[in-house]
Amino acid sequence: MKTTATLLGDYEFESVNPNGNKVLLDMRPAEEKQGQSPTELLLSALSGCASVDLVQMLKKRKRTVNGLKVEAEGTRREEHPRAFTHIKLTFILQSPDATQEEFEKLGHMAATKYCSVAGTLNCQVDHFFEIVRD
Repeated sequence: MKTTATLLGDYEFESVNPNGNKVLLDMRPAEEKQGQSPTELLLSALSGCASVDLVQMLKKRKRTVNGLKVEAEGTRREEHPRAFTHIKLTFILQSPDATQEEFEKLGHMAATKYCSVAGTLNCQVDHFFEIVRD
């Protein structure tokens, strides 16, 4: 898996995957933002990852999913690196036939067992960098 981020402006990058799908990364002040910051994208990635898993598990059990919203809220450290210390996902499901117990069980599994983004947040990842001057 690979993405390439390219500078568009002082506080703005465009990230592209090998298929050509683009995401705007925007570090400007909130009132000037046109895209999400990298940390907001992390919350979005976590929400999306867990949501896909949850919907698939519900559908596998032949449950109707009329809608699903996930609100992700993160608390970050004050000092650098300003990593997340806590992240809360709130799943809001519209389904006429999924029970609350089933929803809670599957939501927990989606967010803690199957979501690869959550799995990455729960472990120590070796990351490296290389500096190349063009």
